[in-house]
Amino acid sequence: MSASASPLAACENCTAALHGDFCHQCGQSAHSPVRSFGHAVEEVFESFWHLDGRIFRTLRQLLLPGRLAASYLAGHRARYVPPMRLFVILSVLTFFVARLAVHVDGGTFIQQTATPPEVPGAFQDATSSAEVEQVRRALVAPLAQSRQAMPERLRAPLDTAIEKVEKQAVRRNQELAAQPAGVAATAPVAVKPKAPPSTGGHSKPVQIDGLPDFVNHWLDGKAAAIRKNLPRVSENPQLAVNAFFSSVPSVLFVLVPLFALLLKVFYLGSGRLYLEHLVVALYSHAFLCVGLLGVLLLSMLGTPLAGIPGADILIGLAIAGVLVWMPIYLLVMQRRVYGESWLVTSLKFTVLGWLYFSVVTVATALLALASLANI
Repeated sequence: MSASASPLAACENCTAALHGDFCHQCGQSAHSPVRSFGHAVEEVFESFWHLDGRIFRTLRQLLLPGRLAASYLAGHRARYVPPMRLFVILSVLTFFVARLAVHVDGGTFIQQTATPPEVPGAFQDATSSAEVEQVRRALVAPLAQSRQAMPERLRAPLDTAIEKVEKQAVRRNQELAAQPAGVAATAPVAVKPKAPPSTGGHSKPVQIDGLPDFVNHWLDGKAAAIRKNLPRVSENPQLAVNAFFSSVPSVLFVLVPLFALLLKVFYLGSGRLYLEHLVVALYSHAFLCVGLLGVLLLSMLGTPLAGIPGADILIGLAIAGVLVWMPIYLLVMQRRVYGESWLVTSLKFTVLGWLYFSVVTVATALLALASLANI
């Protein structure tokens, strides 16, 4: 098959005479993908090359805060990739790369070694300072290991957990020291709990007051799936990571319209329609995807450049720069699009950002649980 074909005189779709690369009657391209191998390849990557390089022009404008959104809303649409298409491309690409870049080993976040023999299960069972120390080490070791493997900004919950264990150890040692000399500490008598009613082979079913029975039944099924999948996740946490990143683009299709609704509420007097706010929301999230993609690619450079002195420092500074620039970009974009003063824009940006961050935090937690159920 030849790589090219002679130009057509008439449109193959409506038979109208052709006077250019597209039919003026129906809009179909004059280049047939079944007659030219080059155009067949271009058809696959239409969003990137066949649209006269619009994807590259769009990305260049996207990197300038608010430039692309303001231009698109002003009516200059032909030169750019539509916001929905751009968002879909970037979100799918970003979280595909995230699955490749983020790796979690089974021994990194989950302690897989058995509890050492003769170590009491709780501080209240310890009858001497030596046993208290054994318990303390057994509890702190996996927490410290996980803390070491996590980024600095995510270590706060583990620091709190370690501090709590240390306080419990000190409290138990004080209790043991306060006992009269020669009196052996006695462990509390264990009371056998009453067996729960049978629930079909698993724990008590989910029952939330106010929700319909079918919703509680659905939640109970998800809870059972999570319990069933936990052993697999313990052995291979990467399963949960992959499931999480695979689900993020779908969740964004709910969060982006919600962000547009918040913009509509905060800018009621702007005279803009909801769909115009949706354009701003789509371009905002498209840029966030670009920023996250940059962070992921920079982090992936750490392995091949590990032997170069100072490379890790430069990569760390570059990642920090991207993370700092992302909220600044969104602030400048919001002011450029809506045209209000810096003071008013900053106030709205702070409150809006706090509300949306709260929603994203809840959505992330729910998505993490849903990912465990859908492995």
